[in-house]
Amino acid sequence: MGLQPLEFSDCYLDSPWFRERIRAHEAELERTNKFIKELIKDGKNLIAATKSLSAAQRKFAHSLRDFKFEFIGDAETDDERCIDASLREFSNFLKNLEEQREIMALSVTETLIKPLEKFRKEQLGAVKEEKKKFDKETERNYSLIDKHLNLSAKKKDSHLQEADIQVEQNRQHFYELSLEYVCKLQEIQERKKFEFVEPMLSFFQGMFTFYHQGHELAKDFNHYKMELQINIQNTRNRFEGTRSEVEELMNKIRQNPKDHKRASQFTAEGYLYVQEKRPPPFGSSWVKHYCMYRKAAKKFTMIPFEHRSGGKLGDGEVFFLKECIRRHTDSIDRRFCFDVEAADRPGISLTMQAFSEEERKQWLEVLGGKEALFPSFNRAIIPRPEGSAQLDKMGFTILRKCIRAVETRGINDQGLYRVVGVSSKVQRLLSMLMDVKTCNEVDLENSVDWEVKTITSALKQYLRSLPEPLMTYELHGDFIVPAKSGSPESRVNAIHFLVHKLPEKNKEMLDILVKHLTNVSNHSKQNLMTVANLGVVFGPTLMRPQEETVAAIMDLKFQNIVVEILIENHEKIFRTPPDATLPEPGPLSAPPNAPPRQSKRQGQRTKRPVAVYNLCLELEDGDRPSPPKEDTPPSSLDSLSSPSPTTATALGHPGPDRNHLLTDGGSFGDWAPTAPSQARSSAVQWLNPQSPTTPSCSPAVTPPSPKLPPVPLSLPATVADKPPERHCCAGVIEVRFGKCGWGEVRFLTLRSVRLTCSLFSIISRKARAVYPCEAEHSSELSFEIGAIFEDVQTSREPGWLEGTLNGKRGLIPQNYVKLL
Repeated sequence: MGLQPLEFSDCYLDSPWFRERIRAHEAELERTNKFIKELIKDGKNLIAATKSLSAAQRKFAHSLRDFKFEFIGDAETDDERCIDASLREFSNFLKNLEEQREIMALSVTETLIKPLEKFRKEQLGAVKEEKKKFDKETERNYSLIDKHLNLSAKKKDSHLQEADIQVEQNRQHFYELSLEYVCKLQEIQERKKFEFVEPMLSFFQGMFTFYHQGHELAKDFNHYKMELQINIQNTRNRFEGTRSEVEELMNKIRQNPKDHKRASQFTAEGYLYVQEKRPPPFGSSWVKHYCMYRKAAKKFTMIPFEHRSGGKLGDGEVFFLKECIRRHTDSIDRRFCFDVEAADRPGISLTMQAFSEEERKQWLEVLGGKEALFPSFNRAIIPRPEGSAQLDKMGFTILRKCIRAVETRGINDQGLYRVVGVSSKVQRLLSMLMDVKTCNEVDLENSVDWEVKTITSALKQYLRSLPEPLMTYELHGDFIVPAKSGSPESRVNAIHFLVHKLPEKNKEMLDILVKHLTNVSNHSKQNLMTVANLGVVFGPTLMRPQEETVAAIMDLKFQNIVVEILIENHEKIFRTPPDATLPEPGPLSAPPNAPPRQSKRQGQRTKRPVAVYNLCLELEDGDRPSPPKEDTPPSSLDSLSSPSPTTATALGHPGPDRNHLLTDGGSFGDWAPTAPSQARSSAVQWLNPQSPTTPSCSPAVTPPSPKLPPVPLSLPATVADKPPERHCCAGVIEVRFGKCGWGEVRFLTLRSVRLTCSLFSIISRKARAVYPCEAEHSSELSFEIGAIFEDVQTSREPGWLEGTLNGKRGLIPQNYVKLL
C-alpha cells in the first residue's frame, strides 16, 4: 500500500495519526533524496568511465593508423594493398564511433546530471526548508500553549484576554504553515514522478542514438568488410601456395646446399678469420671478417663483423691481391690457414683462417694458390633436368584428351584442379598417355577407372614436366612486370602483347588451356573454382622461374595475377592481335605504386561503398577456395587481379576532391593516335605516369599543391588542335587527353587555376548498367542490368555519377555502370 493522503482538515486536529502520515511522507522524500544523490554520483562515474573508454579506443585507433605492413619483394598485389590500408580503415571506423560516444557523454551531463541536480536542489531542498519551519513552529506553538495554560486564574481579565488573543493568533499562524507544508509534501510526491523520470528518458534516448549511429556505421562498413574478406581469402590462398614452394626449396637446399648456391658478382665470398698482429708482448688476435673476391680485377674486400655484438658492421678494407700462399701447421699453431699479400704492400702478408680444410682449398683455388683441386665457389645455375614431356603432337593430344574428359565428366566437381589424385595412379596414367602405343587406348571420357582428380593431376604434372614452362623462362620477368603495377587496361594490353611474343606452339597450347580454364571459372558456383583460385593453381605451373630462390617464390602471387588476367580476357588476348600503335613493353626497374583496388575517401565513408561483386562466402571446411564471383562478365576488368575502375589512372592520393568521369570501356576514337616516333618504348613509360621522357608542361599550368607529384602534360600535334574534354566536380578541373600508350587514360588535376571555360565543351554521355542496384535513398536511382542512362555526368559525391533513367534524374554508383 502506498502513502496515505494528507487531509487539510487534519492540520487543525493535528492528531497523532496525522503526524505519523507526515513522517511517512518525509521518510519517502529522504529516501528519494539519497537515491538521486547516489544516482548523480553513479552518472558522473559513468561519464568518467565513458571518457576513459573513449580515450583508450582513440589510442587503439591511433596505434592502428600508425602501423604499416612491410612486404617481401619489390611490389604488392592489389589484395595486399587493400589489407595494408585496412588498418587505417579500422582506425577511421573507431574514430567515427568515438565521436558519437563523446556526443553521448555530453548528452548524459546535459540531459541527466544537471536536471537531477536541479530537482534535488530546488524541489527537495525547498521541502527541507519547509520542514524546518514546520518543526520550529510546532515547537513554538505547543510551548506557548503550555505556558498559556499554566497562567493563574487570579490574574487580571485584561491580561488573560490579551494572552488568549496571542495564543489564538499563534495557532492560526501554525495552521497556515501546516497547510502549506502538507500541500508542499503532496506536491513534491507527485512532481518527482515526471521531474525524475523525464531526464532518465532523455538519457536513454541519447544511449539509443549512440547505438543507432553505431549500427549505421556498421552497415556502411559491411560492404568494405565483404571486400576485405575476399582480399584476405585471396592472400591466404596465395600464401598457402607460396609456403609449400618455400618449404620444398628449403628441403632441397637442406639435402644438397652446394647445388643451390646463388649466382653472385663475386668469384668467392664468405667468412674468414684474419690475424691482427700487435707489438710485443701483446701477441696477436684473430678477428672474423666477411671477405669478397673478384678474380678478374684481383680485388679483395674484407669487412669485420661479429655476430655476438649485435651484428654491427665495421669499416671495410679493400686491396688488390698479389699472391696467395698456403700455411703449414708447422709454421703456425692453427689449422686451415693461408697467407695473402697485397700488391700495394710488398713483403707484408695477411694470415687468414678458413672454417675447414675444404673451404681453405676452395679459397686457394680462387685466389691462385697451389692447391686448386675443388670447383669454383660461384657455381652456375644448374638447369632443371628435362622430363620426358615435350611440346609436340603427343603433348597436344594429352592436353585435349584430359580437357575433354574434365569438361564431360567433372566440370562441376568442387575443388576441381585443387583436389589432387593419388600419386601412383597419376604417374601410371601419365606414362600411358605419353606412350605412343597406349595413348590411343586410354578412354578418359567414358572410363570409370580414372577419377577426375587423377586426370586433372596428370594434366598439371604434364605441364610441370615440360623442359621449359609454357610461358617460357625468357618472358617470365616481362610477364611479372605489368602484374606488379599499372592500370587494369595497361596490364591487359601488356600481357596481350607478350602472349603474342610466345613461340607458336606455346601460344597455341596456352590458348587451349586458358579457354578450358575460362569454362571452369564459368561454373564456379558449382565447383567453387573462381578465377582467383585457378590463378593460385596454375600460376606456378605455367610460369615457374628458372632459378629457385625465395625472391622468386615471393613473385608467385604475381604469377597468379597474370593467369587471372589471361582467363578473364581470353577472347581479347588470343583472338585479336595486339595494337601495333602501342609501344612494346620492356623491363621495369622500379615498379611504381599502382592505385589500390578500392577508392575510398579518407576519414569518411561514402554512402554506398564499392561493391562490384555479388559473392557467396559460405565455404566448406578443408580447402577453402576464395568465394565465387557471380554475374561478372569474363571480360570484365573488375577482377581480383586488377584495380577497380573507380581508381583507374588517377594521379596523386585519393581524396574527396578527386571525382573522375571514368572512361571504362569507352571509345578513344575521338583522339588521333600518336605517330610511332612519339610512342614511348618501355614499360616505365606506359606504366608510370611520371615518365622522364615525356616533355614537361607549360609553367603556366603547374599544379601549385606541394602534396601532388608533378604531372607532365604534352599533346601530340594531331591532338593539340582539338579541345580536350572537360569534366567538372566540386571546384576541380580535370583534363583528359588522348592515347598515351596501352589505352592508358591520364588526368591532369588543376587546383586554383583559372581557365577560360569557352575552351572546353561539357560532353554528356550515355551509360549502361552492368550490375543491378536498389536505391537506398530518394536521391538514388534503382535499375536492373542493361538499363541505359541518358545525360550521364559526374556528381559532387565521390564515387557517384548523375544520370537520367525513364525521365527521372538521380545518383548512380560509378562502378555499377559502363560508359558508352
